Amino acid sequence: MRVRTLAAVLLTGALALTACGKEGSPTDTAAPAGLFEVAKDVKVDGSPTFEKIKSRGSLIVGVKEDQPGLGYKDPTTNKYSGFDIDIARLISAKLGFDPEKIQFKTIQSAAREQALINGDVDYYVGTYTINAGRKEKVSFAGPYFVAGQDLLVKKDNADITGPETLKGKKVCSVTGSTPIKKIRDNNYTEPENILEFQGYSQCVTKLLNGEVDAVTTDDAILKGYAAAEEGKLKVVGKTFSSEPYGIGLPKDDKALRDKVNDILQASLDGGDWQKIYDGTLGKSGSTATKPTIDRY
Repeated sequence: MRVRTLAAVLLTGALALTACGKEGSPTDTAAPAGLFEVAKDVKVDGSPTFEKIKSRGSLIVGVKEDQPGLGYKDPTTNKYSGFDIDIARLISAKLGFDPEKIQFKTIQSAAREQALINGDVDYYVGTYTINAGRKEKVSFAGPYFVAGQDLLVKKDNADITGPETLKGKKVCSVTGSTPIKKIRDNNYTEPENILEFQGYSQCVTKLLNGEVDAVTTDDAILKGYAAAEEGKLKVVGKTFSSEPYGIGLPKDDKALRDKVNDILQASLDGGDWQKIYDGTLGKSGSTATKPTIDRY
């Protein structure tokens, strides 16, 4: 069967994860975007960010736009969908703002800290790993998801069950990325079997074509591609790193960080988190473990 072009792959991913409708409206019964009850009379005493949001009357949220299942912008409708997007909408609703009033702003990874420092976004939700270096510049609520490096393979592949089974296999990832460095440094496969491209979608196309045996990066990202190609790809499910994804917030706004942590905890306890997962990344067929909020 002829493999679809990159554009078609990404469009299929978007269509699989969201239906037509206005921004923030219900997408389907499994994905509850727009179904979150908007809280009334919310107060976050001592939060300058929240005061700015209230004065503006809307939210500006930093996101990714090129990760199917996580943060993806449909090039035809300009609508956003994915796990991260629905987490952003949940937080908006619980802060008292209708998710329809969110202005999503695409911020690339290298610019995330500065966007928060400058006040260009109110918070950031986009596969943003919490680490000590970043905490020196911004703060984090969460984690709302704990990812780990994993492998994406064809659905019928029974040979690759983890990194220790990659010898002699062609492995693809993004140029200069931490995941491909880990593959190389640990000699999981031979140097000549390592392929690098500028985007993960290029690796996925190579995988669908049979030109590589596996794609590696965070399992959350891989689940998005598996969901976009439902029935064709699978995530092996044996992670070999830990990547706690957090909500990026201005560094000194502890009041807002505490509030967002409360919102995330309530979603974990009450079922909203699971509904969001099932309607997005869960379509990959892979299960997920609920994270434990790390307050500081």
